[in-house]
Amino acid sequence: MPNLNDVFETINMIREECLDIRTITMGISLFDCASEDPNRLCNRVYDKIMTRARNLVEVGNEIEKTYGIPIINKRVSVTPVSLLAGNLNRDDAVRLAQTLDRAAHELGINFIGGYGALVQKGFSAGARVLIDAIPEALSSTQCVCSSVNVASTKAGINMDAVAEMGRIIKQTARLTAGQGSIGCAKLVVFANVPEDNPFMAGAFHGMGEPETVINVGVSGPGVVASAIRRAGVCNLTELAETIKQTAFKITRVGQLVAREAANRLNTPFGIVDLSLAPTPAIGDSVAYILESMGLEKCGCHGTTAALAMLNDAVKKGGVMASSHVGGLSGAFIPVSEDAGMIEAAKCGALTLEKLEAMTAVCSVGLDMIAVPGDTDEAVISGIIADEISIGVVNTKTTAVRLIPAVGKKVGDMVSFGGLLGEAPVMAVNPHSPASFIARGGRIPAPIHSLKN
Repeated sequence: MPNLNDVFETINMIREECLDIRTITMGISLFDCASEDPNRLCNRVYDKIMTRARNLVEVGNEIEKTYGIPIINKRVSVTPVSLLAGNLNRDDAVRLAQTLDRAAHELGINFIGGYGALVQKGFSAGARVLIDAIPEALSSTQCVCSSVNVASTKAGINMDAVAEMGRIIKQTARLTAGQGSIGCAKLVVFANVPEDNPFMAGAFHGMGEPETVINVGVSGPGVVASAIRRAGVCNLTELAETIKQTAFKITRVGQLVAREAANRLNTPFGIVDLSLAPTPAIGDSVAYILESMGLEKCGCHGTTAALAMLNDAVKKGGVMASSHVGGLSGAFIPVSEDAGMIEAAKCGALTLEKLEAMTAVCSVGLDMIAVPGDTDEAVISGIIADEISIGVVNTKTTAVRLIPAVGKKVGDMVSFGGLLGEAPVMAVNPHSPASFIARGGRIPAPIHSLKN
């Protein structure tokens, strides 16, 4: 018999504390779609996605009705497209993105990920074509998301790729300037990218994954913040235990939905990503969790320590609740998608430099941050290099999703709508790293990468 108190607590989490399943993401391998003929490649990719994911949205809606658990997004991730692009030119690569977008619209999903490349040690022919096509691809589609892995602890940092991504981000911003440079919100640069991440914009279907797989991302910042408030005055050891127990309950909900979706879609269950993914909704904020722990404002001194404890407790609770935890799993700190982060950035408590320090202990990196539109591409590359180095040296995933908002200056607001929210334009150190970036080559892997 289920414990009625647990049932009532879960119902309250859903109704009052913004608990939801943020995404059911189906990963689909496209390796068998490869063709030297671009037209045949596009047709095969479209047919494969439509065949494998045709029931994804319907099944998600059925599970939502059956269990009363909100499932916000149904998504698809595919094999990194650069691996299929060796015989394509730039126009062909853009057309392939538009094919992915057409499939996404017809399926009724909100995003499709995998339009990306793995270039941590260098560029293949397909990776060069794909990366060069990203600005036009993202400006001519609505649902396509792109990610590029430029570094790993084993390989070091491909600084040629870092420099190239500064240019690509600026060009994407210009081509989508009429929409607040929203193309950059669908583009992320990684170190140590996970192959089973269900969250966009970084989701793709890894090379070691099965033919198809179901990965689920849960979310519950509001639930954790409420649990901390109920805990009242207690020491940090007791507070960590409260967070851990709450993360366990949240993850169990994700595990239930993941297994049910996998069974109904006759697809292997992959992982539950237990990341605390915030939204612009009041109360559904990682920043508010940190403030509930005793910080006057997110970004003040002590924020990094509080975030480290939160991230650790979430992971410990999650791994006890599911045998297959993966993806990013921890606490997200995207500025535009978190009401508390937006407030903190507006009042000056949260700066770009403080966010970078926080990323050393959290799940992702510098995420959904708007900067002035006239920020030089070398400065953007420098920001990427700094953030990626944190991931490489600490053997963790880090990423950068930066939006140089064309025509905007520090203090202006940029609105993206929906879950992407809005962001205040944050100040950037104006001094240039251009000569450093221009050296190119690879920053060697750290000594602790030699573990064999």
